[in-house]
Amino acid sequence: MQRDAPDPAAGDLAERLRARGMRVTPQRELVLAAVRDLGHATPEQISESVVGVDVTTVYRTLELLEELGLVRHAHLGHGPPSYRPAEDQHIHVVCHACGAVTDAAPDAVDDLVRRLRASDGFEVDRAHFTVFGRCRACAAAEQGTSGTKPVARTMNH
Repeated sequence: MQRDAPDPAAGDLAERLRARGMRVTPQRELVLAAVRDLGHATPEQISESVVGVDVTTVYRTLELLEELGLVRHAHLGHGPPSYRPAEDQHIHVVCHACGAVTDAAPDAVDDLVRRLRASDGFEVDRAHFTVFGRCRACAAAEQGTSGTKPVARTMNH
């Protein structure tokens, strides 16, 4: 997907930048629009989806957008972080075997969050919460209950 025009949904980008005395640039608008369009994406994927914005600018812009509270990042494995719109509230469930990434409701970890807060005063950052393990198909294949090995899957957003 090639992006060549700013996303009108980036409305409060201008407000947040101006509140810090910063300018709205086409590159900032394009990167934010790409994050919104792609759902989950690495800086390299975002760079590939926008016209005329190099990956270094994408990294700097993502850092700024995160400071402004417009995007969030999560680590879904050993590679680069994945970015998503800040309003996209969920936790990630990642299969070590096939690489599938599934979104789960933030309340799926409510009991753990309450227990950590009560016992240690620890506040969980759900934006960075990722659970790693085996998906149903891979677990079944490992136990020999399925006749075929699961095919590698990737997240679709």
